[in-house]
Amino acid sequence: MAYSQVCRVHPVVFFSIVDSYERRNEDARRVIGTLLGTVDKGSVEISNCFAVPHNESEDEVAVDIEYARNMYDLHKKVNPSEVIVGWYSTGPEVSEHSVLIHEYYAREAKNPVHLTVDTTVKINKMAIKAFISSSIGVPGKTVGTMFTPLPVEVAYFEPERVGVDLIQLGKFNPKRSVNMVSDLKQVETASGKIQDMLKVVLQFVEDVLSGKRPADNIIGRQLMQLVNTVPQIDPEEFESMLNSNMKDLLMVVYLSNLTRTQLALNEKLGLL
Repeated sequence: MAYSQVCRVHPVVFFSIVDSYERRNEDARRVIGTLLGTVDKGSVEISNCFAVPHNESEDEVAVDIEYARNMYDLHKKVNPSEVIVGWYSTGPEVSEHSVLIHEYYAREAKNPVHLTVDTTVKINKMAIKAFISSSIGVPGKTVGTMFTPLPVEVAYFEPERVGVDLIQLGKFNPKRSVNMVSDLKQVETASGKIQDMLKVVLQFVEDVLSGKRPADNIIGRQLMQLVNTVPQIDPEEFESMLNSNMKDLLMVVYLSNLTRTQLALNEKLGLL
């Protein structure tokens, strides 16, 4: 079955590929690895991967197949829903040895995807491409392999989106790094956003009631649904519940800081 729709790749896959490239042997020109994910209605979603050791020269290529199988068996114990959907390699294009490696993965998965990630960034961009293979030639005579491009999209779960958004803030920092935001700061930021959104909603309602702007039935139904989903809580009870949760949060923050300080002291004492 061909993937007629799209290839969706999660951000953690790109991070893993770049990490494996940075950790490669000095004499290695590129790294390869196995792609894990799911297939649904002709499209493939790649949610995980792992690097596979290999040796490559001008004349031959050798892949540690036993290592690849052992790693896949370990991954199945953690997440049995993920299956082998293809393989990846770093570099701007498909090489001659890619055909040989693709033949191995064709035995592990039906119509596997080949994902290339240009970690050299020669065009000031990390080009990402996906391919599927098909046989070409005359039956009974010489037969070759053709790699057909496949559309690539970035898919993510909500926690992945939070992590990516945080990492992207590093590009505005001269040191190219970013610190994690504390729990209290996140509560403050979220509360501020909610207040801003409530101001916009209240201003819209007031403008409609005063006749400054026409009423919108769709927005009215959405606001009614929103109001009905909010639980009816006594203000004093809500304030008490909020203060109680805030005390619990402060206690957790205090204990974590205390534990961090204790570990740092033990480390310093151990060096003396």
